[in-house]
Amino acid sequence: MAVKGGGFVPVHRWRFGLLTTLVLVGMVVVWSIDGCTIKDFIQSRQFKQDHITFKVNSANTNRTYQNPSHSLGNLTLNPTLNTTHFPLFIVNSSLETTKSNDLLNWVSAELETNFTANLLSKWLAKGGEPCKDSQTVGIKIPGLEKEKMVELSAGEIHYFVFQAVDESGNARCLGGDYFEVDLSGDSWKSRPLVKDFCNGSYSVSLQVHPDFAGDYNLSLILLFRNFQGLKISPARFAYDRQLRHIGIRFFKTKAQLPQLQICQKTDFNRDVWSGRWTRHGKNDDCRISKDGRYRCLEPDFPCRSPWCNGSLGLLESNGWVYSSHCSFRLFSVDSGWNCLKNRWIFFWGDSNHVDTIRNMLNFVLGLPEIKSVPRRFDMNFSNPKDRSQTVRITSIFNGHWNGTQNYLGLDSLKDEGFRNLLKKHFSEDMVPDTIIMNSGLHDGVHWSSIRSFSQGAEYAASFWKDIVESVRRRGLSVPQIVFRSTIATGGYARSLAFNPSKMEAFNGVLLEKLRQAGLVSSVIDNFDMTYSWHYDNRCNDGVHYGRAPLKMKWIDGEIGHQYFVDLMLCHVLLNVLCAR
Repeated sequence: MAVKGGGFVPVHRWRFGLLTTLVLVGMVVVWSIDGCTIKDFIQSRQFKQDHITFKVNSANTNRTYQNPSHSLGNLTLNPTLNTTHFPLFIVNSSLETTKSNDLLNWVSAELETNFTANLLSKWLAKGGEPCKDSQTVGIKIPGLEKEKMVELSAGEIHYFVFQAVDESGNARCLGGDYFEVDLSGDSWKSRPLVKDFCNGSYSVSLQVHPDFAGDYNLSLILLFRNFQGLKISPARFAYDRQLRHIGIRFFKTKAQLPQLQICQKTDFNRDVWSGRWTRHGKNDDCRISKDGRYRCLEPDFPCRSPWCNGSLGLLESNGWVYSSHCSFRLFSVDSGWNCLKNRWIFFWGDSNHVDTIRNMLNFVLGLPEIKSVPRRFDMNFSNPKDRSQTVRITSIFNGHWNGTQNYLGLDSLKDEGFRNLLKKHFSEDMVPDTIIMNSGLHDGVHWSSIRSFSQGAEYAASFWKDIVESVRRRGLSVPQIVFRSTIATGGYARSLAFNPSKMEAFNGVLLEKLRQAGLVSSVIDNFDMTYSWHYDNRCNDGVHYGRAPLKMKWIDGEIGHQYFVDLMLCHVLLNVLCAR
């Protein structure tokens, strides 16, 4: 058989190559037993190169990686590469060097099949020599170690592979480290997706829309090592050190990304989001008012298409707005009431629901006189402009079966009185049309391990499945269930029992159990929405992003802006409730 270059391949060399391939495949199968997939192993071996920038085009299937400093030349992979959102979230994309005028795609993620089992496998893997007793203290990122300002093309997805090293500078051979990664510019904030290859190497993917070309900072923080954030008392294990702070200049290109569309009902089927906050207005002279609000832009300041639709000034964010695989409509008082009229919304989750309900009443529905709502209540609210428009809101705190206590989480369902309280709301002739639920920060404190939490999550899913089936048997319309993932705790709380590493894992476990029970109608990834603002306490008090406006000094000694992130969530909820 002729090959490129005019030579021939002798039969004995062909057989030897086949035998070598079979041996390597067998070795890979054995090495993958610890929970890492064969694909991950092959990718990580191929990624250990000095040149680590890859460009993505999900429409193409062949990929060529350039490695000018190695004799390996060009490496071609098969068409599917799964890059994950730590710990087990898959990014869907294909890699290839692309021309600047090619139509690209947005980076996206999804919840991996068998999430809980794979997480347990990775967490419990005993590992091997020579690095099982060492710990990560630093990283090496070939290609980013020397340059003061890295230049990358906007629009395309760039993958960078980095290696974890111990205090002696030796490469780690196990994964499980939790890296916080932030990409921030003047008008863009996002969480780049991180992949753990389970062998000490990781990759991070960066993408900025061409409309936001400019100078950025990429920060990498090692928060926990060796899955230590998943422990019952992780604070003593927190490493929390910034390993890199890299300047990146994204230069403008003619590359085109699919234009975001306003979210439709089917858009909320996605389990994991990969969004970003973008800024479309700014008032540098804005000062907090006496009532604690940031009225920086006029209420009718318009959104910039396609990043949102409506009046951006309503968010009181000084120009920031969140978008993901789709963008969101921002509701006025009139459109908010038209959305919620004659609805019955049932909230079941942690105290962040309390903030969200109050913010929705104050900012969206025009009821500023309602200064607070309790953890547990059932009330009707009326439109002050049209009393015929009402909405019923029920909230049942799930942090403890006793509404004044804390730190039981899903285990609250073990109390018969609490179960009966929940069942009561679904046993009458009229039942809620929507249930909005989350696990909650209290679970992070209560459960001793991923395995025990997965059992609690399975029990919770079984309980809610029985409730839904009881409604269906009575011939009533079954409520739609919206899973709203738990926040990424901020500032000082990043190292505590409800740290981002643990809550991201718990979010995935509970969502998987609810999916398996056939309960989830829609998903809101509030973890992704809050992550860009979780590094300090400027926009949170550690465990809430929606505290009522108040002109006072917060934890860090400065006056915070601690309600606009949750106010964005209010509008996202309305998008779910009223999407078609």
